[in-house]
Amino acid sequence: MNIFKAMAVTSVEEATRSIPVIDFGPAFTREPGGLDAVARDVRRACESIGFFYLAGHGVPDEIVDAAFAASREFHAMALEDKMRLKINENNIGYLPVNQSMQRASTVHKATRPNYNESFFISHDRDADHPDIVAGTPLRGRNQWPEGHERMRAAMVRYFKTLEGVGERMLPVLARALDMPAGHFAPSFENEAHINLRFLHYPPQETEDDEQFGQGPHTDNSFITMLARQDVPGLAVRLPGGEWLAPPVIPGTFLVNLGNVMKRWSNDRFLSTPHGVLNDSGTDRYSMAFFYSPSTASIIECLPSCTGPDDPPHYPPAVYRDLVLDFYNANYFLREGYAAKEVS
Repeated sequence: MNIFKAMAVTSVEEATRSIPVIDFGPAFTREPGGLDAVARDVRRACESIGFFYLAGHGVPDEIVDAAFAASREFHAMALEDKMRLKINENNIGYLPVNQSMQRASTVHKATRPNYNESFFISHDRDADHPDIVAGTPLRGRNQWPEGHERMRAAMVRYFKTLEGVGERMLPVLARALDMPAGHFAPSFENEAHINLRFLHYPPQETEDDEQFGQGPHTDNSFITMLARQDVPGLAVRLPGGEWLAPPVIPGTFLVNLGNVMKRWSNDRFLSTPHGVLNDSGTDRYSMAFFYSPSTASIIECLPSCTGPDDPPHYPPAVYRDLVLDFYNANYFLREGYAAKEVS
């Protein structure tokens, strides 16, 4: 029996309540006292579970629906056409099935590649963008298939819309960590490091207890905003060690914190393990928006998260280095991939 089922929650209803639904509307619309009120709710969620449902975000359903339709259009393309867009050194493009493994995971020893295919995009930069001309690492161009202009437009629109949501969340997250509302904004200037991953999980046989759509892991992001549809598959590990399948709540995004937030907050905020197993018998699609600071940003302990009895747990680090270490550990295409031979 796989780990998600062997250690499943005993009371789904009770466990589900542990992931709160937080209405960001009062903060986003600048209601008096709204920012700090929402920040208090976010603080409780981030310290206790590391996940919450984002409501009141203002993203129209049609933008989300169009992005899901675009994802299905991409994944329905012939494999040879998708392979022309194979993921590159900037982690942009098509990642085929069984071409990644959660080697960086500290919560489960992966022995099988991830059974999903993904299409990654980032900022839609032109050829004359200064970072493209300079060949700056992790600042590359998107790869697009010819003849799919509506698909491209829907994906870029979704990317830009969620980028705006992320920017509006920064003051809330800063106040949740007892920092000034504008603290995080400078680290996200000049095109924050964002990967939008359009995921397709084919239905899989479940006799192999070590085969996952996405092995148990923590994200390497600052925060991740996840859009899902009705097909189940996601599992989240609760602080007690049990695994929960969080329900889809219409009109919300499921948000989790990543390792960058955990490091910045000196482990005050949780980066919670999660994974995917699609045993539904049908195809599953999701969209993961990984929102993180600019690659040159220095990640070091916030002054509100350290003191005489709790020194910094991590040395200062350039975010670019953290990203590359993560990619090298997980993606087979990387020259620095730690272990290409898998069992």
